[in-house]
Amino acid sequence: MSTLAELNNINRERRLRELTKTFRGIERPLKNARGVDSLADLVTELHRVFEKDHVNIEYVNHLMLSYKSNPVDWIKFTSFDRFRYTRNLVDSGNGKFNLMILCWGEGHGSAIHDHADSHCFMKMLMGELQEVRYAWPTKKLLDLDEEVTADIGILDENGSGFSKGEELKEISRKTLEFNGVCYINDTLGLHRVENPNNSNVAISLHLYCPPFNSCSIFNKNTGKRTSCNVTFWSKYDENSGNGDSCCKK
Repeated sequence: MSTLAELNNINRERRLRELTKTFRGIERPLKNARGVDSLADLVTELHRVFEKDHVNIEYVNHLMLSYKSNPVDWIKFTSFDRFRYTRNLVDSGNGKFNLMILCWGEGHGSAIHDHADSHCFMKMLMGELQEVRYAWPTKKLLDLDEEVTADIGILDENGSGFSKGEELKEISRKTLEFNGVCYINDTLGLHRVENPNNSNVAISLHLYCPPFNSCSIFNKNTGKRTSCNVTFWSKYDENSGNGDSCCKK
């Protein structure tokens, strides 16, 4: 039998997922709302917000906007890989959210992916990234192909392995600039993110709620979807890289 706390967590997660159907993100901090002065303050306030039965997702967005990047706060969480971007866990949110820092080497990028019915907030801490959004495939191509090894941490614009299908439709393209915040959920589409700069790295802060252990990546040319397990390169400030930045089948 589930405990009251477990039932509350289930209901909280259900309500958060329902909000992805209507929430579109905000572009500016809320007026007269409390902000945060450091990454530690952000983590503390997020824990307070997610302890409530009803999470104010607009306020969560506000918190990400109100935090101003300070390398003193986040430098200990950074860890780079030569070949792909890395996902470095800052706080696991007691299972209610994941806050992480992503480190993008020169030219590194993600595969096209969804967000498993969760909210995704992305804040630029250093450098710039490019986000490209795509509409969901219009054909019946969403059956998972369990025979394909998937890696969300490797940028593959052309895709491979499938000759049939329909090319994903690009719906927007924008540059994410220093201290800016980008929001996406599955209702808004799919996306890929990359560091287009061949001489400078980039660092971003990501918040996922509810957290997830797997998502789907998509072949740009065919729309074919493949399941992908997501992992961490490091957790907290231990920099204990496991040799695989994001995803292994």
